[in-house]
Amino acid sequence: MSSGTAVGVGDVISALLSRISEAVIIADEAGCVLHISRTASEMLRWGGSPTAAALAAALCSEGDTWRGTLPVGNGNEKTVVLHKNRDRPGIILASLAEDGEAPGETGVDPLTGLPNRAIFLDRLHQSILGASRSKKSVAMLLVGVDRLAIVNDALGFGAGDRLLAELAGRLNQCVRATDAVTRLDGDHFGLALVISSLTDSVLVAEKVFHAVAKPFLIDGRELFITVSIGIGLYPADAGNQGDLIKKSESALRYAKSSGRNQYKFVSNDMNARARHRLELESRLRRALIQKEFLVYYQPKVDVESSMVVGMEALVRWKDPEQGMISPVDFIPIAEETGLIIGIGHFVLAEACRQNVQWLAEGLPHLKVSVNVSVRQLRSRTLVDEIGIVLRTSGLPAEMLELEITESMLVDNVDATLATLRAIRDLGVGLSIDDFGTGYSSLSYLSQLPITTMKIDRAFVSDVESNGKAAEIARAIIGLSKGLKLDVIAEGAETLAHIDFLREHGCALVQGFYYSRPLPPKEFAELVRRGPIVRDA
Repeated sequence: MSSGTAVGVGDVISALLSRISEAVIIADEAGCVLHISRTASEMLRWGGSPTAAALAAALCSEGDTWRGTLPVGNGNEKTVVLHKNRDRPGIILASLAEDGEAPGETGVDPLTGLPNRAIFLDRLHQSILGASRSKKSVAMLLVGVDRLAIVNDALGFGAGDRLLAELAGRLNQCVRATDAVTRLDGDHFGLALVISSLTDSVLVAEKVFHAVAKPFLIDGRELFITVSIGIGLYPADAGNQGDLIKKSESALRYAKSSGRNQYKFVSNDMNARARHRLELESRLRRALIQKEFLVYYQPKVDVESSMVVGMEALVRWKDPEQGMISPVDFIPIAEETGLIIGIGHFVLAEACRQNVQWLAEGLPHLKVSVNVSVRQLRSRTLVDEIGIVLRTSGLPAEMLELEITESMLVDNVDATLATLRAIRDLGVGLSIDDFGTGYSSLSYLSQLPITTMKIDRAFVSDVESNGKAAEIARAIIGLSKGLKLDVIAEGAETLAHIDFLREHGCALVQGFYYSRPLPPKEFAELVRRGPIVRDA
């Protein structure tokens, strides 16, 4: 029984140490490590006998504090501080810190002001746990400065340190507040990101290159540097934190050996996909210049009369070599690169022009909805641009509606409200797209000058099989009526969807049940035919 109890206690201690962010070591009086926290293990790259032997000597040294260097594998060394406690007979309890950092401090790297390695590793661990639950991925970007020794040799290590501090600030601007950045050691920085796709990591890598391309002003001199980036992915490349770091280190070595000033993934497949993404961006820029974009229109239908009463303008890209390219592939790149501004302007102008032409051809008054991107909404010229397009095209303002996503309403609330109110003052309608999937509070919703709510397709598609989705759809319909707003459901693909929406008072629908998005000529023909009749 006593043996079983002892084993259980040891398991509990190990479990606790695996979860704390502090670097803690528990050893016997001979300095043999009994338990080591995950953070301490990462700091020492634990596992080699030279490290264990050197650590044992440090633990058994006289005094409560030991400062020196310990081998950490591959011929490397790390300068650390051990603070020891021997209050318990036969046991040494020690806290470990990199030299220059004392236990109990805020965990800040003294050179760069970034969170230190221990904090970073803890956040990386939490990101992996969160990604596992949400079925997402984590990207570990290891950024290494190319040829920093040249700066150190020419201007001294002080200049090199000031350059690293400036670089740290720029790297911090390349990521979201929820991401993690640290200086892992020397001239190596780590970035940990929760991502939804490979493109997310590529976009951040390109942000880093763009930030580094600007000159660094050090001691009155302009310095230009480059960096190399190794990218490891969880769970594609590694199943845990330690392996993920090792994989990113391997990818960084590959990037440096391939000529520096570039990023590399662990696998050749990922590198090929990254190259494809860069090629797509290049073609996207050409497409905007050569006017390769088209506007398709998906009808909005009254469920009682089956008549088309409006439409949503949707951008399409017909590449002369590749044919039609999915918006899923190019819209995220357009958003990140800023090309979405030009694309958005084209769609707005073309949708208004086309609607005026249809009016001249005898089609009924149909309100056209145009999506507005985050970058467009933040632009100071958006309201003026809308006014100019309306005047140039001759489209009445009440025949235009702009669609914004709920998540776009979170940042810079006051400026967003001012922009939306200015758009409404023009007489243009405003619709919240994908309602129910974002973060808007009801109190904020009451302040918005919106005219329409759009039920996200995720709720519509599940109304037959998911009681919660059906209840959310009913609630949004009820909320819209209470706020005296129009409501439209997107993603209606079956008769059961139509029946549910009609039964619960949603008069307008959009989806494949009635029609896919159509080019202008086919859309006009559909409207002229009158009610859309579908076989049961």
